[in-house]
Amino acid sequence: MQVRDAMSKVVLSVGPGHTLRQTAQFMSSRKVGSAVVLDPDGSGLGIVTERDILNAIAAGGDPDREEVGPHITWDVVYAGPTWTLEEAAAAMIKGGFRHLVVVDDGEVLGIISVRDVVRVWSQNPSTVPA
Repeated sequence: MQVRDAMSKVVLSVGPGHTLRQTAQFMSSRKVGSAVVLDPDGSGLGIVTERDILNAIAAGGDPDREEVGPHITWDVVYAGPTWTLEEAAAAMIKGGFRHLVVVDDGEVLGIISVRDVVRVWSQNPSTVPA
């Protein structure tokens, strides 16, 4: 099975100027654990996750004043839509993260998370690698 078959096609996007609370509220209302960050000033495509927000608040950040900008991961690992779920899972394990932005020809197609991989493998046990 390929990443395109398991990824979430609806992608939440935020800007680096959104506050931690705004971003958390967007993520909560859409029931997602990450948001793609598009920086209009040219830093490119980044990602912010629920863990990034948690760590920022735990470090004393004011969720109503602190922006997500300093907490964005800009060195993003991208998955291709034709990657296998095994390749995506291996990349997440190697990198120590739970989300991959799915990109094809520079266009964001979706997000795949550990939850997506587990969901597919639990619903289709025959697709689980040996």
